[in-house]
Order: sequence, then C-alpha cells, then structure tokens
Amino acid sequence: MRQSIFISGAAQGIGAAIARLFYQQGYKVGIYDINVDQAQILADQLGPHAKAGKLDVSQYDQWQVALGEFVEWAGELNILVNNAGILYSGDFEKTDIAAHHRTININVNGVLNGCHAALPYLKKAAFARVINLSSASAIYGQADLVSYSASKFAVRGITEGLDTEWQKYGIRVLDVMPLFVQTSMVKDMDAGSIKNIGVDLTPQDVAHQIFALAKAKGTILTATHTPVGIKTKVMYQLSSISPQFLNRLSNLVLTRKS
Repeated sequence: MRQSIFISGAAQGIGAAIARLFYQQGYKVGIYDINVDQAQILADQLGPHAKAGKLDVSQYDQWQVALGEFVEWAGELNILVNNAGILYSGDFEKTDIAAHHRTININVNGVLNGCHAALPYLKKAAFARVINLSSASAIYGQADLVSYSASKFAVRGITEGLDTEWQKYGIRVLDVMPLFVQTSMVKDMDAGSIKNIGVDLTPQDVAHQIFALAKAKGTILTATHTPVGIKTKVMYQLSSISPQFLNRLSNLVLTRKS
C-alpha cells in the first residue's frame, strides 16, 4: 500500500516541490490550497495518485472536511506537512495591523488547526509523522519581519511541544528551518536581511530535506529541528553558543538597510 502525504499550501512554491518529489517517490499526494484551481492543475500534471482540494488553513472546519475526504481517498494519513504561510515585510509600524493579524492567523493558527484536526487520523495510521515549515527567522527575532518571525517562533514551539507530547502515540513532530527560498513569497521583500544574506535555497532543496525527515527512523536521535542550507546551519549553531548580546549584534548587522 502506498503511503500518503497531505500538504497544505501545495499549489505552488515549496508545497508544489514537495508534492512533485513525494509523488515521484511513490506516495499518494494531497495537494490542498486556498487556490484550488492551481492545485488541481498540479494534481492533473502529476497523475492518478494525486488529489487536489480547497483549504483555507485558518478555518478549522475546512481542515476537517479536507482531511476527511483525503483519508477516504488515500486510505490513511501518514505524513502531514504544514506548509501554508504568508509573509509581510517592511517597517513594523508601516504594516497594517490587519496584515500582522493575518500572518498569525495563517502561519500559527493554520498549524494548530492542522495538527489538531489530523491527530485522529494520524493515530490510526501504521506510520505517522508531522513536518512543519518553520524558518531561520525563528532563530532570532527579525527586524522588518516581526510578525512573520514571531509566527515561526510559534511554529517552533508547537513542534517542540507536540514532538514530546505525541511520543505516547508514536508520532514524531518535526520542522525544517530554511533561510530565504526562491519563491514568490520573497519577491520584492522589504527587509535588510534578504539584501545582506541573499536567496540561495530552492524549493527543491527544502523538499528533499522534508523527504529525508519523512524517511528517517523515528528515534529520539532524529533532531526535532532541521536547519536547511549552510548559512542557516551556521546561524543555528552559533545562536546556541553565543552570548545574547552577540546574537543581537549580529542580527543588527545582517538586517541593516543600506
């Protein structure tokens, strides 16, 4: 029996790259997105073992419907990837408060909704894993990306808490922490960090890391957090050993606008 993967925000970018890779590896793939037409185009391109559907991750009832129809089609839910997310950049006070609230609603509540609605199905599966999309922005709070960075800190906390709590069910909850990725999300982004650090990662880089986590044995030796890319790995390691004032100083340098 083919294992299955359900991906939120899967119509484009990182989500679409995940869908393509897992389909190529023999999985049944759920491509769910608020843009259902684009999701359906991708599913049609992939073939009969791909299913598209509509999902606004901020709406819990839509999660219930989407997961129910997916499991009925796939047989069981093995891997949930909470990928859907948005980003607003620029000066905190110049960003409309509704945009800050929308960031939290999608990036944080979307993950809470997904994990909560998926658990009954994950508990029934022979193998089950959750992989969340966190970010290098969850290493240290980022200027010009305050609500986005805060949302990814929340994802990091959700991941850590559930990875511990759901041990009783044999379910690992992991995340990946990429730096900036070549997607439409970072196009025209107004933040000093992207200008100073650059955009080196591709959606395929992130997808391959997620596939590695999906295949890894679920022992305690599998790290809860996985930085993606050399720059992120260096930042992640340094943040754990550097004094707080040095972490702040390095972020001031990296996020300074010219």
